[in-house]
Amino acid sequence: MSDLVIVDYGAGNIASVKQAVWRAGWDAELSRGPDDLLRADRILLPGVGAAGTAMDRLRSGGYVEALYEAVRVRGTPMLCICVGMQLLAEELHEYGVHQGLGWVKGKVTRLEEAPGRRVPHMGWNKVYRPDGGASPPPGILDRDTFYYFAHSYEMSGLDPAVLAGEADYAGPVPAALRTETVFATQFHPEKSQVEGEKLIANFMRWKV
Repeated sequence: MSDLVIVDYGAGNIASVKQAVWRAGWDAELSRGPDDLLRADRILLPGVGAAGTAMDRLRSGGYVEALYEAVRVRGTPMLCICVGMQLLAEELHEYGVHQGLGWVKGKVTRLEEAPGRRVPHMGWNKVYRPDGGASPPPGILDRDTFYYFAHSYEMSGLDPAVLAGEADYAGPVPAALRTETVFATQFHPEKSQVEGEKLIANFMRWKV
């Protein structure tokens, strides 16, 4: 297997993610099935669109059990992007209520519109590390950095201990989390140019 396996479950932005990994200096393969995750050195879970649909595709492809075995049992490092981060929650409140992976406490709920806060949240925003939160992989979020966001839903009710990054969008928005060997971002590293490539490279160097 290559340096990284990208979970190919029809997430829609896989080609751009694979290209970003290559630009960061690493090789990536798309999964052909769940067993590929069990042989992977590192895993990337991408995602765009509706979280409930994404979970249905993970289940139908047999990936839920393989992800649990590879990441939670064996400790394989995994990077989750956008909807991939949301799938870690217990409940996904988008077009109904759906069960997520349940790896972190919390729900996925729609961003509330407010003065200065349009939905979806689109464009560049600064991400900073909150006090007392989780530590991201070395070299990631060591300083306030701008990344590219594109989302209408957010993680809510998170345990502050897993929160690794926040953005200010007329109020705090969870931007990154860390739980054991999982690092996840609400923003899109593959759309964040040089800073996104640095993040991917630092994830690939992460020794857990």
